[in-house]
Amino acid sequence: MGSLKYITAGESHGPQLTAIVEGIPAGLFLTEDPINYELSRRRIGYGRGGRMQIERDMVSIISGVRGGYTTGAPITLVISNKDWENWKKIMQIKPFEEAIKPVTEPRPGHADLAGILKYQQKDIRNIIERSSARETASRVAVGAVAKEFLKCFGIKIISHVIEIGGVRVKRRLERISEIEDLAEGSDLRCAERETEELMKRRINEARERGDTVGGVFEIIAEGVPAGLGSYTQWDKRIDGKFAQALMSIPAVKGVEIGIGFEGSALFGSQVHDEIFYRKSNMHPSGGFYRNTNRAGGIEGGVTNGEAILLRCAMKPISTLLSPLRTVDIITKEEKRALVERSDVCAVPAAAVVGEAMVAIVLADCMLEKFGGDTIRECMDNYNNYLAKINEL
Repeated sequence: MGSLKYITAGESHGPQLTAIVEGIPAGLFLTEDPINYELSRRRIGYGRGGRMQIERDMVSIISGVRGGYTTGAPITLVISNKDWENWKKIMQIKPFEEAIKPVTEPRPGHADLAGILKYQQKDIRNIIERSSARETASRVAVGAVAKEFLKCFGIKIISHVIEIGGVRVKRRLERISEIEDLAEGSDLRCAERETEELMKRRINEARERGDTVGGVFEIIAEGVPAGLGSYTQWDKRIDGKFAQALMSIPAVKGVEIGIGFEGSALFGSQVHDEIFYRKSNMHPSGGFYRNTNRAGGIEGGVTNGEAILLRCAMKPISTLLSPLRTVDIITKEEKRALVERSDVCAVPAAAVVGEAMVAIVLADCMLEKFGGDTIRECMDNYNNYLAKINEL
C-alpha cells in the first residue's frame, strides 16, 4: 500500500521554492495548469500586501511527469521567486565579501526570537526566511497535485471565510453547492455579500491603525468514502491528522471539526447525528446516512461518509506597520519590532492553504487504503471496497 510524502525547501526571498512529492501512482493526468490555478487563488484577497503584487506564482514540473501523465517517480515542483532579483546580495549562497547589516529586532508573535534561541543565530534573517508564510505556496502546489488525484474518486474540496476581525457570517452553510460560486467570486472568499462589506471595513480600520486582523475559515470535503483513518492507534485517527496538518499553517491557532467547541455546551442528544439507511448502489457510505452532520464527517477517528467539515481560527499576522515593543537581541535595549512588507489580513489565502493541507491528508489516507502502483489499480481497489460496503 502506498502513502503520500512530500518535502518543501526554499526561502521567502531566495531564488525559488521547491517541493518533492512521492507516492502519486503512475497514470494520473497532470499538467501545470491546475497547480497554477490553485497558486493564483492563494494570491487573492482583500487586505493582502505588496509581495502579492510582485509574485505571479507559476509552477514548473521538473520530474515525475512525462507526456502529461505521472510515471510513479517523485514529482518535483519549482516556483520561482521574482523578488529574488532585489535580494540577491542579502540572500547569496557564497560567503559575504562585505558585512551585511543583521536583523536584530524580533517581532512579537513570530518565530523570530524562538528561532534564534533554538538555532543560536545572531541574525534574525536566518529565521525569517524559512518561517515566513511564503513557504505555503509550496504546500498549495503539492495540494493541487493531491486534488487532481482525489478527483479520480469524485472527492471535491472548497473553503470559505466565515469570520474576519470579529465580523461573522449570519448563516451556516455546509454544502459545496451552496458556497462555491459565492465564495470564489468574493475578494474575501466570503459567501455572504453583506457580511463581506462589513469585513472589508474591519480590514480598512486595521490598515489605518497600522494593525492586522485574523479570522476563521471553513473547509468542506465532499465525496469522501467511509473508512479512512482508524481508531486502532492514536496516530491513525484522521481527525488528528487533519488537526496537525491545519495547525501547521502559520498563524492558525485552533481547529474545529463539525460543530467543534459549540458541542461542549450542549446535551448529547443535541450533538450526535442519528443514523438512517437507504439502499444505494456504490455509495461512499454504504447507504447509511445522517440528516445532520454535527460530527463533521468523522466518528471515532474514521470518516463516516458524510462531508468533512473543518474550521480554522487564524490569529492576526505578527508584522505590524505600527510595531510593538521588543528587545534588540545584541544590545538588549528596548526597540520597536522589525517592520517587513506584510499583509493586513491573509485569512482568504490561508483558507486556500487549508484546502491544500486537507487534500494532502485525504490523498495520503486514500493511498493507504486503496493504494497501488497505478491509478487504475487504485480505482479497482476503491470500487471493490464500495461494492463490499454496499452489500452490508
